[in-house]
Amino acid sequence: MRVLLDVNVILDVLLEREEWRIDADVIWKAAQTDELDCCVAASSLTDVFYIARRFIGQEKAKAAVGVCLEVLTPLTIDQMIVDAAFARRESDFEDAIQIVVASVEKVDAIITRDAAGFNDSPIAVMSPADLASRLQTSDNE
Repeated sequence: MRVLLDVNVILDVLLEREEWRIDADVIWKAAQTDELDCCVAASSLTDVFYIARRFIGQEKAKAAVGVCLEVLTPLTIDQMIVDAAFARRESDFEDAIQIVVASVEKVDAIITRDAAGFNDSPIAVMSPADLASRLQTSDNE
């Protein structure tokens, strides 16, 4: 399965956000073992760095982006992606970018804790809990 991780899921792992970390860790481990192809919009990596820097400092934030590059597949954001996202009706441009890149790259689902931002997505949207449950069920079969 090929999925696009929203920034919030990535940060749950990297910043060890306890409330959401368990499900995010299951997904991350599946990506590390190639059980799951986890992608990230390349533009989201700047968000990861910016947000992480506020919580853990510049050097650790840079290292966190390095970890992302080892585990996740960055998806290119080009002029066509930006134009198509700009033409969408989403109120959040970042979400529109992710919807378009997920469509172009033919991912199976967008994984986010903010499903409301993806209401008009032609790509399936799943919560980290739903995906983690699915992964754990397939491990037990």
